[in-house]
Amino acid sequence: MMTILSSPRILPILMLIASNVFMTFAWYGHLKFKASPIWLAVMASWMIAFFEYWLAVPANRIGSQVYSAAELKTMQEVITLSVFAVFSVFYLKEALTLNHVLGFALIAGGAALIFRG
Repeated sequence: MMTILSSPRILPILMLIASNVFMTFAWYGHLKFKASPIWLAVMASWMIAFFEYWLAVPANRIGSQVYSAAELKTMQEVITLSVFAVFSVFYLKEALTLNHVLGFALIAGGAALIFRG
């Protein structure tokens, strides 16, 4: 099991998921604290993003052993949308509309084209 998780095919995906959780909180977490000064939101976001980079950069380096840069970027975008959708509903308490879901589905369809090679 540990060998599968540490493979260059799986580990980068797991790391990109984790990095996107950090990134989403860095970019959008402050929206629940609109009364806080913007400088505080920026500083907090930078601190969170520091850890995001420590996952995203190695994930791309490891993933480049088996994936092209276009495939890695595509994975990143699909993961970003997936993490954001969950974050938006559960943290920000914002509903996803049919248009959001359809738009995300179109992006996922485009991602599928990238992996067809």
